[in-house]
Amino acid sequence: MHFFSESLENYISQHAEEEFEYLQALRAETHRKVIQPRMISGHYQGRLLSFISKLVKPHRILEIGTYTGYSALCLAEGLGDDGRLDTIEINEELIHMHQKHLHQSQYANQIRVLYGDALKVLPQLKESYDLVFIDAKKALYNSYLDLVLPLMSKNGLLLADNILWSGKVVEEVADNDKATNELLAFNKRLHEDTNFESIILPVRDGLSLHRKRND
Repeated sequence: MHFFSESLENYISQHAEEEFEYLQALRAETHRKVIQPRMISGHYQGRLLSFISKLVKPHRILEIGTYTGYSALCLAEGLGDDGRLDTIEINEELIHMHQKHLHQSQYANQIRVLYGDALKVLPQLKESYDLVFIDAKKALYNSYLDLVLPLMSKNGLLLADNILWSGKVVEEVADNDKATNELLAFNKRLHEDTNFESIILPVRDGLSLHRKRND
């Protein structure tokens, strides 16, 4: 679903920071070799993730859903020299992509890919994360949230992707549509949670931001 016309989307992308060559290479290879390449964050959203990360200046970042690593590389731009990004990916067939593009990047020593089911990996983590990005199986967003909340730092920022789900969140939803119903519950839950200040951006398929309150 497009929230803006193609010409406006092109205009917006043209006025974002230029995409780095290594990100262009990763995006191109994803489209050539990987199933469902539209899942990659892409130029504009990648620059937005980088911008947010640079504003937050996180010491620790947690990403749920690595895919081919584009968003991880963008988020890593906000890390300090001693910062680290942990990213969880269930599809081990993408290891070769990660070894090529993540492990050979300037952030190779700061990005750790954890392979496996996020619901099993998350309980093993003992870090405190300043920035969390959820972009994995939509029907499990609330389960991820349950496990992520205890891991967030006092001033943590939570991001969630695909939150508008091609506009399905404002359409009639079938009872067996697990993904859409889960996203509706996730959005409602965080909107009503007084511990968070939340906003949804109409970026691509919808990106929500949730800042922990300290007042």
